[in-house]
Amino acid sequence: MRGEPSCPKCGGRVRAPGLFADSWQCDVHGAVHPLQPVVPPSVEALGVVTHRAQVPVWMPWPLPVGWLFTGVASAGDDRGGGRATAVACSGPGPLGGVGELLLVAEELGVGLGARYAGIDGPDPGPHLCVDARPQAKVLTSGRPTPLWHVGGAPGDRAVFAGEALGLWLWAIVWPEESSLLMYDELVLTDLREAGAEVELLPCGALSPRLLS
Repeated sequence: MRGEPSCPKCGGRVRAPGLFADSWQCDVHGAVHPLQPVVPPSVEALGVVTHRAQVPVWMPWPLPVGWLFTGVASAGDDRGGGRATAVACSGPGPLGGVGELLLVAEELGVGLGARYAGIDGPDPGPHLCVDARPQAKVLTSGRPTPLWHVGGAPGDRAVFAGEALGLWLWAIVWPEESSLLMYDELVLTDLREAGAEVELLPCGALSPRLLS
């Protein structure tokens, strides 16, 4: 499952810093924060991402009944730390079947959330439906956080975005019908601040959404 770092915006190959550039480079997008190889979900893998993250590692915590942690991804390098994180989980959907939720926290311009959302990035701003009231609200580390619907995404998913702790927060849900999950004021915890109970996190199979 291990591989090489890739571009967080397009998944293309990236070149490591060298004589001619002091940052990772994508032939299409120029300087980027590299997306690190995704590994199967485990408490250990989550700990590695959490330890090096410079942005929140959001997860519904405690997880809804029947839900599992299904993977984590991070964009950044050892020098600058993680500048974007993505946490996947899945479980029973509100209307039956299996629902999947991907939560992305990222700095401005990283582009990881837009890639998973299936829209042109790097940020949600031009796609946010901010003329209306927020379509969803979550609690992030105890703070009420409004989220707006993001237009232009493929029809198989629902995408919401907003700002939490001065950074972009994306919530991407599959299938679109499972977006009802977002209307129950979901409680999100930054796992950088979580305690030892995270060691009991139930893990499932790696979400293919993280590899798309």
